[in-house]
Amino acid sequence: MEPIKPSKYLDDPHVSDYRSAVEHRATWMYLLIDEATKQGLDPEFARKAIYRCGCFHRAQKKNQSTLKAFCEEAFNELGQKVFEQELEITEDNFRAEFHYCPLVAAWQKQTDDPEKIKLLCDIAMDGDRGVFSDPRFEFHLDQTIAQGYDSCIIRVNYKK
Repeated sequence: MEPIKPSKYLDDPHVSDYRSAVEHRATWMYLLIDEATKQGLDPEFARKAIYRCGCFHRAQKKNQSTLKAFCEEAFNELGQKVFEQELEITEDNFRAEFHYCPLVAAWQKQTDDPEKIKLLCDIAMDGDRGVFSDPRFEFHLDQTIAQGYDSCIIRVNYKK
């Protein structure tokens, strides 16, 4: 896997700082899971904690009345720049395409094992699964940069 690099907002210090913070958290995640694995733990232990974190962040959102309102609050302008996102938001459907991932960028600095990066990505996505764990929502992870695609795509549908 080729190292990923941001292509937009390279001169924006707020975006750079936020990307660095996300990379720092991803490095912590990598090192914690790596050390736990060395201690004999299955890395799957991290899924429940990261899912709980996503649920915590979902609960912090003020406007949960509709999928559209929730997504408009959850996906702010800075986050859109950091992850180079394209968003499509309607009352019943949400689609986000991420063209850059600071987590994958951080993991690539720790390992060149694409399978380990895929696993870390999927575990990290449990946070998003937690964010969208509202029983009214149906979360779909279509593709990820960690899988070798040029972008990550998530979709959320409102259950009718």
